[in-house]
Amino acid sequence: MFEDRYSLAFKLYPYEKSADQDAASPVRHPVVIMGGGPIGIATALDLGLQGIPVVVLDDHEGIGMGSRAICFAKRSLEIADRYGCGDPMLEKGVVWNVGKVFHKEGQVYEFNLLPEEGHKYPAFINLQQPYFEKFIVDRVREAQAAGAPIELRGKNRVDNITEFDDYVELAISTPDGDYKIKADWLIGADGAASPLRGMLGLDFQGRVFQDSFLIADIKMTADFPTERWFWFEPSHGSGASTLLHKQPDNTWRIDFQIGWDVDRKEEMKEENIRRRLDAMLGDVDYEMVWSSIYTFQCKRMDKFRHGRVLFAGDSAHQVSPFGARGANSGMQDVDNLGWKLGLVIKGDAPDSLLDSYSEERVYGAEENILNSTRATDFITPKSKASHIFRNAVLSLAGDYPFARPLVNSGRLSVPCTYDGLSLNGPDMLTGGPARTRVGSACPDAPLVDGFLLSQLGNGFQILTIDADALDSLIEDGVGAKQLKLSSADDPTGALAERYLGDATSAVYLIRPDQHVAARWDRFDETAVRAALRTACGKEA
Repeated sequence: MFEDRYSLAFKLYPYEKSADQDAASPVRHPVVIMGGGPIGIATALDLGLQGIPVVVLDDHEGIGMGSRAICFAKRSLEIADRYGCGDPMLEKGVVWNVGKVFHKEGQVYEFNLLPEEGHKYPAFINLQQPYFEKFIVDRVREAQAAGAPIELRGKNRVDNITEFDDYVELAISTPDGDYKIKADWLIGADGAASPLRGMLGLDFQGRVFQDSFLIADIKMTADFPTERWFWFEPSHGSGASTLLHKQPDNTWRIDFQIGWDVDRKEEMKEENIRRRLDAMLGDVDYEMVWSSIYTFQCKRMDKFRHGRVLFAGDSAHQVSPFGARGANSGMQDVDNLGWKLGLVIKGDAPDSLLDSYSEERVYGAEENILNSTRATDFITPKSKASHIFRNAVLSLAGDYPFARPLVNSGRLSVPCTYDGLSLNGPDMLTGGPARTRVGSACPDAPLVDGFLLSQLGNGFQILTIDADALDSLIEDGVGAKQLKLSSADDPTGALAERYLGDATSAVYLIRPDQHVAARWDRFDETAVRAALRTACGKEA
């Protein structure tokens, strides 16, 4: 029999009584995070590496069973690399760049998500969520040993919160009884059901899609290539659509679209899951590992900041699984929130900077919801006419290139570009590439001594290419260091292609989350200082 999905894959932070439980009055902490999943732990790691004390409260003691999220995008790996845990993820994960789409038994479309060379990380890896979380927790343990003020508290369930003007008080239950603490800032990373969201009486806006998908994780030895395969109306008839992914440890993820009006209890019986698997795989030996049925929705909160409470990951937004936008967008939340909250806590930025977290990540959530909704409408057409249109596109795509971009089995996750938002500075690079315009996440590029993103680090950077600038500057308490590069550092020409375009020199102001804050043809100290103030939420 396959594993109970509610058991723990890794018991990483077993319950221990904390000093706060015996305190005469509630102890106050700079940051408390509610939820110990990948988003909560990654946020704690980001803040802890900045030297900011943070407490994570989780009602479990580690990482749950089941692969759940498995597709981790290049951007998430780059963020993890900045935190110091990208390499073990890459080493364990199954790398893939190619996807194929089938209609019935025939292939109609193929795509390569990263056809160009010169990136440290691939377009995607497949890695079971428990491994992804474990590697982040392993890095937290290393950081703790080096003095990072991060505390993980298992079996600490938040039952109630009370908001005040400058802090939040939390009522917590544990195996040793109840206690209270205070938090200057509370981050909700407690998942799609988000008890915290319920405590505040907050809700989502969006759509629930009336369809169900059965996930089956199985162990088998198979000669399928390391690619993403998606079938519309597969000839084996075990689902209206089917998705196949390879994971580490000879584990394969198969998703079956099974419809809305189904008996979930009946569908979850092992013999019925095996019936679908046997129809698809034929005479193959396999072992069932985990299964689940999900109904998905595309929803988000109206805003992600509510006073002293901030929301990230699934607690703030939900999308369909097609396109791998759930955990990956959550990692972009962490990437955006960490440096901003750090500056605010250290007194180097006004707390209004956190409003830009909501502004930018709501923008990102809207982009994800749009793409997810389009994919879902194509995969699960809701009318006879849309079904005819969908199948006509699939029929044409095999022979006619014009139809292939219309095939939508899930537009896959890419980093969000914050076009036209409040922290953006000037874009004054004449002939600069569109992919590195202001608001964009920096693309990687190979250098003589490594890769660009690894050298950008975790703070503000002044990236110069064939241009002179100050080695560093400090503006109102916030520093920026120069990373000076030239054509001699660009062995493949990728740096020039991605950052110069038609320009002969360039100066970029890069944010701590490695998004472009501003860019120019040459260094202008006054302009750089003004853009740095803007990027920190101050008047230019």
